[in-house]
Formats: sequence, structure tokens, C-alpha cells
Amino acid sequence: MGLLGSNYFVKHPTIDIKKVNYMINMDMVGRLKTDSTLAVYGVGTSPVLKQTVKANNSNFKLVPKESGVGPSDHTSFYNVDIPVLHFFTGQHEDYHKPSDDFEKLNYEGMQTIANYIFEIITDLDNNGTLPFRATINESDAVPKFEVGLGVTPDYLFDGKGMRIDGTRANTPATNAGIQKGDIVVKIGAHDISDMMTYMKALSNYKKGDTTDVTLKRGDDLVVVAVTF
Repeated sequence: MGLLGSNYFVKHPTIDIKKVNYMINMDMVGRLKTDSTLAVYGVGTSPVLKQTVKANNSNFKLVPKESGVGPSDHTSFYNVDIPVLHFFTGQHEDYHKPSDDFEKLNYEGMQTIANYIFEIITDLDNNGTLPFRATINESDAVPKFEVGLGVTPDYLFDGKGMRIDGTRANTPATNAGIQKGDIVVKIGAHDISDMMTYMKALSNYKKGDTTDVTLKRGDDLVVVAVTF
């Protein structure tokens, strides 16, 4: 239901909110992938955060993001001028489903992340009060679109295109034969280089439209017809 808890907390805090130096959000850090990619959002919310995050890293392929605004609880703290860091190992096809169970967790990865965050906390606590800095709300630039493939994107993928991390049954993607691991490189006449160009391409279509989607599957290019 959104950020109800964190929003209520910052408005009715159980401690003096002015004494909160920074907020760390660990929302979905349980499935560190084999390439050790770790996204860290909010590094622009205080001048020291980006360097601190990089200086303490020795295990991860970091994907740092400046913005303090996103679809998780750190946003509520950012909105009351508190620096934030949000750690994230990526979306997956079990998100918000009963199938998201303990046997799918990467426990060693979780321990490595916890140790990393402990080092960051230790470093930050030696820096006194952190100055807050507003960031550009990257979600403001997201185009509006009415249709989708019905897939889980790999938000940590840093190659060319939009890699699919999971599919759902009876969706435009699965009906067209699109598979987990496929990389979308073109939708109709629109080249796809990242998540933003993927969303911009989708904004050109409405429910009922059919278009070709070009996929990179291994070393091959595959073209399928998708009906939204």
C-alpha cells in the first residue's frame, strides 16, 4: 500500500526527528547475483555519500544513483530533508508473491552487504552531522505509457538494451515467446538502449496494437510479433 509506515513515522516520530543524521534503507537485498551488482540510491543526498560508498567498496559492482526519491521508504525521509541511502540487489519474478521464500535467498551475499553497510555506517559516524542536499527527481522524467510486455526488467543491467529478469504467464511477452534472459533491443522502429528508451518506446503504443520486438537471445537476434 505504498509508504504508509515511513510516511507516518516521519510525521509522528518516536524519537526527535531532528537528531536523525541519515537513513539507510535495505529494501530487497536478499538476492545478490553472481556478478555482485549492487545498486545504491541516494548518493547525491549529501556531499560525502558518493565518496563514502565508493571508498568502502571492495566486493561489489556498484550502480550508484543520485536521486533520493524512489518507490521505497527512504523517500519519506528524503522529503523531510534527511540524507538517505537505499541498497538494492534487483527486481525478481517472485516479487510480492508467496513464492518469494527463504530457499531463494543468497545468505552469503546478504552477509557481505551487511558488512559493507556496517563499514559505511562506521565511516559516516566519524563525519559528524551530514548536510542534506536536494537531488533531481529522476521519476519526473519517466514517460507515461499505457501498455507493457508483462515482464520483470533487470534494473541492474548496464549493457545495451533492456534485459528481462522474469516473465509472467498470459502476458504480451509470453504469448509472443519472449523468455527470461532475453534483451530487448528494438520495439517497432524504436531502438532500445536502456530502461528509459524502453519506456519511451512503450509510450507510442496503446492496448490492442501489434508491433515487432527485436531481442538478443544469446548470440542471436530474434524478432517476434507482440500484441499489447
